[in-house]
Amino acid sequence: MRLLILGGTRFVGRHLAAAALARGHELTLVHRGLTNPGLFPAAEHLLGDRGGDLSFLSGRRWDAAVDVNGYVPRLVGASAGRLAGAVERYVFVSTVSAYAGLSAAGTAEEAPLAQPPAGAEETEEVTGESYGWLKALCERAVTAAFPDRSLIVRPGLLVGPEDHTGRFAYWPWRFARGGEVLAPDAPGSAVQLLDARDLGEWIVRQVESGGTGVYNAAGPESPLTLGGILATVREIAGPTATITWVDPDFLLARGVSPWSELPLWLPGESGFNRVDNCPARAAGLTFRPLAETVRDTLHWLQGLGGVLPVSADRSPQLMPEREAELLREWRGLKTASC
Repeated sequence: MRLLILGGTRFVGRHLAAAALARGHELTLVHRGLTNPGLFPAAEHLLGDRGGDLSFLSGRRWDAAVDVNGYVPRLVGASAGRLAGAVERYVFVSTVSAYAGLSAAGTAEEAPLAQPPAGAEETEEVTGESYGWLKALCERAVTAAFPDRSLIVRPGLLVGPEDHTGRFAYWPWRFARGGEVLAPDAPGSAVQLLDARDLGEWIVRQVESGGTGVYNAAGPESPLTLGGILATVREIAGPTATITWVDPDFLLARGVSPWSELPLWLPGESGFNRVDNCPARAAGLTFRPLAETVRDTLHWLQGLGGVLPVSADRSPQLMPEREAELLREWRGLKTASC
């Protein structure tokens, strides 16, 4: 098949492109040439900015297009409109954050989507507050251009090697340093995550089979907890490290940011980590063992010299000095209460 990927050189797009090439497809990548431009010499590379003139897409045909880096409805609509007569199907990688509410477990694909707040319809700045409803509007733009010919994929937390956000990589990085590891005392809280390589391979298979519709791409197959994940990470990345479970209220009172400074931790039982993934599993979504994801993420970090990557648009995870300060204060409180 002839596949067009909008993106394809960073994290999800990179794994998607690798899966497409591994399965023998003819691949064209559209990107600006700024991130990993030397990747995938076997693919055709079209350099261009989706925010500018899209005439470089004219006069071409592909079997399917996969949009992995669409965040602004106007730009996604322009790309989808330009490609409506050039591809059979359009795959859009959205997010479970596009739902109007994730307070309860079991959110399914037909649940209501987020709407922009009053007066914000023209906003194009992607922030923590606007990200979800912007993605929902992007979905609307895709389905308008490709009625009955689109595949909307809503992932939750994506993890694995090449994750520039460091959201999951923090834990292998931290345990590999050894010593006393601070963790929020919520080991039984549910966590859903999906290796981005599993997502990429599944999307390619969906394209091959003509899949359309909407799917929550969340994993794993069996429930995971924060405690279970950290136990696996410790075993692989730092078996001599020790875990100190610290009261979440203590951490919140001191301004520690859940999810950002301490990845995978969301206070309470957030529905973000308990969406319904049954339709995607029935459609062939598979999950590699967590240990494999941890091991490969650690190997990738080691190749970077043990440096934790943090993208410019994200707050840094809990740094060593801050962690040590919190642990000292926590031990002092525990001693004083004895």
